[in-house]
Amino acid sequence: MRRTRWYLSKLLFDRQSYALRAMVALVFLVGWPTSSVAQLLPSFPGDSDARADSYQQLSDDVDSLSKQLGIVRRAVRLARPTIVHIEAEKISRTGRTSKPIHEAGAGIVIKVDSEFFVMTNRHVILGTPIKRIEIRTADGAKLTPRQVWSDQATDIAVIAVTERRLVAARIGDSDQIEIGDFVLAVGSPFGLSQSVTYGIISAVGRRDLELGDRMLKYQNFLQTDASINPGNSGGPLLNLKSEVVGINTAIASASGGSEGIGFTIPINMAVKVVERLLEHGHVPRAFLGVNLDEDFSPFEAKQLGVETGARVSGVIPNTPASIARLQVDDVIIAFDGTRIRDDNHLINRVSLTPIGKTVSVQVYRSGSQMTVTLQVADRNEFES
Repeated sequence: MRRTRWYLSKLLFDRQSYALRAMVALVFLVGWPTSSVAQLLPSFPGDSDARADSYQQLSDDVDSLSKQLGIVRRAVRLARPTIVHIEAEKISRTGRTSKPIHEAGAGIVIKVDSEFFVMTNRHVILGTPIKRIEIRTADGAKLTPRQVWSDQATDIAVIAVTERRLVAARIGDSDQIEIGDFVLAVGSPFGLSQSVTYGIISAVGRRDLELGDRMLKYQNFLQTDASINPGNSGGPLLNLKSEVVGINTAIASASGGSEGIGFTIPINMAVKVVERLLEHGHVPRAFLGVNLDEDFSPFEAKQLGVETGARVSGVIPNTPASIARLQVDDVIIAFDGTRIRDDNHLINRVSLTPIGKTVSVQVYRSGSQMTVTLQVADRNEFES
């Protein structure tokens, strides 16, 4: 009996067993009850009918939530056949020694005319011989790459494959993306293919990011808190309609893993780069001929009486801008029918405009708006 009392007293003073101490104290003082153990547990307030109604309401709420979550499941199910896993074997050389390095990434299947291609990040396959690029679909089928094109300035690559029976991804409209939109990221983090994470769009129009040795001249990233890790590169960012709205590209991390800050190339930009790669083998870029004020803010724009725009800080002679008589302090508020958010947005819009295309440019000057028409030139003619 003494041993039993010592054991019970030990339980009573165990700081991690509050509920058990209360039960043991009750048993110790009054003895084991003749009623069931269930009577010692907290009961739901109200009579049995009220409890039944409450449980039914809870069940209905869970069913309703499950139906909403079913949207996520369907979006992933529809997208999976369009997402591929990519393995790239590269050779690392240090002095006289060399060793193979395997890099994992992801990509999406797209269809151009009657041909299938895989869109991914350039850095996923950079430096890899085409015979060392392995592409597998969600069901494990192996695709044979036959040609690769890439663009360093945007980190976009496209791979031609020989297969004819593939499922192409549905392409969304990244211009419609807003902060707070729910998104899904799919890829191969740490080589784990077809991994899915979720989050929201945290910001749009991110630029001037330092991404290691990648020289990305044209940056217009979407930022998301959906978990993106090494290996997610090249995989899609999806909306709830199972449409691709971005290509996951980079993370901001002190640890090398996801810290809730991931960056995605808007799909509208990626698609235009791919179109030019397939048409020309490289990406010819248009030129307007203005220098822009990087510090021009939305606050300053509103003070002038416009919502957003890009302010001209200089006009280069003998360029489309000078021929159209654009002036310093003009604020370009629309280009070729698209409202301009800031200087980086304008740079990206101009760069992906077909060379020689005649466009309208809406300008705010000295308190009034005006529209000029000009023909964009080839950037290579003005840059060495």
